[in-house]
Amino acid sequence: MPTQADAAGRSPRAPGRGMDPRAARSRAAALAAAQELLVEQGWSAVTHVAVAARSGVGRTTLYRHWPDSPSLIYEAIAQRIANARPTRTGVLRDDLIGQLNGLRALLHDPVGERGMRVVIERAGVDPTFAELKESLYQAGSGGFRAIVELAKENGELPAELDTELAIDQLAGPLMFRRLLAERTFGAEYVHAVADAFLDANPPPRRRGAAGGSRKG
Repeated sequence: MPTQADAAGRSPRAPGRGMDPRAARSRAAALAAAQELLVEQGWSAVTHVAVAARSGVGRTTLYRHWPDSPSLIYEAIAQRIANARPTRTGVLRDDLIGQLNGLRALLHDPVGERGMRVVIERAGVDPTFAELKESLYQAGSGGFRAIVELAKENGELPAELDTELAIDQLAGPLMFRRLLAERTFGAEYVHAVADAFLDANPPPRRRGAAGGSRKG
């Protein structure tokens, strides 16, 4: 299962510089097999037996890296989250759009979408998946959290803005539209969400200027 470091938003485990290339290939093959099974047959198909059969990686190796099926599913999804993380520019609007576009890509990726649906569905009845859901939420929301907190420190967003509410305002519309409404959307929608958020949360200096002009 995920560690506290994973929950804090750490990328899924990556091979170190000294790792045997064969071990790295085995890990990659196992994760690819787990992702394929998740999309094709659902979460219950992601077993060590099935992943071993499809990937050619021995079950002993699989159990060493992933002691249970939820940990395999976690890393299969977390890998996609890590791949969707954009490079930050330091420009608030651009960084928000980049983060939202990463989420958009994840929601339209079969592994990401199916994985999130599975975790949300199972979390209500399985404590292991509930823990997995919280870890994935922390990993997926970490980029938004860092951008919002920095913007509050720099005076680009109101200091009193609740960061968790801000994440809801940004990511919520995309999650609702894709996972509940089951609609696709493009960059134009992402831009509209980012601009609506910024309009609803102007920096203190802009609010002050607007207030002064109204008084005049």
